[in-house]
Amino acid sequence: MSWIAVTPFALWAAVRASGFEPDWPWVPVVAYTPYAAGAAALGGLLALALRRPVAGVVAFLALVVLGAAVLPRALPDGGPPPGGAAGGPALRVLAANLLVGRADTAELMGLVRRLRPDVLALQEFTPAAMERLEEAGVREALPYAVTRAREGVGGSAVYARHPLTAGPAIELGGFGQARAFLRHPGGARVEVVSVHPCAPKRYGRQPCWRGGLDALPRGGGTLRVLAGDFNATLDHLPMRALLAAGYRDAADVMGHGLTATWPQEGSREWLPGVAIDHVLADRRMAVRDFAVLSLRRTDHRPVFAELALP
Repeated sequence: MSWIAVTPFALWAAVRASGFEPDWPWVPVVAYTPYAAGAAALGGLLALALRRPVAGVVAFLALVVLGAAVLPRALPDGGPPPGGAAGGPALRVLAANLLVGRADTAELMGLVRRLRPDVLALQEFTPAAMERLEEAGVREALPYAVTRAREGVGGSAVYARHPLTAGPAIELGGFGQARAFLRHPGGARVEVVSVHPCAPKRYGRQPCWRGGLDALPRGGGTLRVLAGDFNATLDHLPMRALLAAGYRDAADVMGHGLTATWPQEGSREWLPGVAIDHVLADRRMAVRDFAVLSLRRTDHRPVFAELALP
């Protein structure tokens, strides 16, 4: 009995720590690693209760591996990066998946007016959603835009308070991830990507999902912010590669990395929540604030971060 409770999570920990990411079904399953850490702890308690010391030791080792991966997300990182970035000008970023354009336009505009973002990154951005937003006055608050509206789930957009220059969109598998270069009044030039690779829903989709994440820009001297629906948690190898390449996850920095962003109302409520919507900031930026918000008629919760430019 004790080994039945311990073995799955010991194997989970071994794969999670191996640097190897199998295909289906591991790619969607590994998103639930925080829950696996809790289950490993329960398995260890069961082994101790049944006086199975070897199983208890295995469960403890699995808990250490999984806990080391998960626990830091619940703890604030404790300050800005080197270089005094906390004193730089603010860059406020709001990102939302619109669920094929169905999200509540009035509520989204309420978030824009309340939070006053400098950048709004939208995913599943349809022509109808663009029309509703612009009728609702999004260009009054955010007059500059790079839009890639399309029917279905593959559209995206970047709206901004400051001038934008369009960059080449990242196109893969019918998903277009809008790219724009923002000229901040403080003088900084910041590349912004509205992130939305295809979801790893079934066997054979992983090349599209992985390719969409691998194509995200990194390296060089350009300041960058990646914001949106990554369809990935910090337990996925492509996300860990992005962090290693010079980004910080705003939720992780502020100790909110375990706050779920999907699913919410009307979609798969039976699934445990996971954090797949992110704001990744160049590690030269400070993270001053982060929040997971609510938005009606979409299955994702918007995310907001206040950053500070170096």
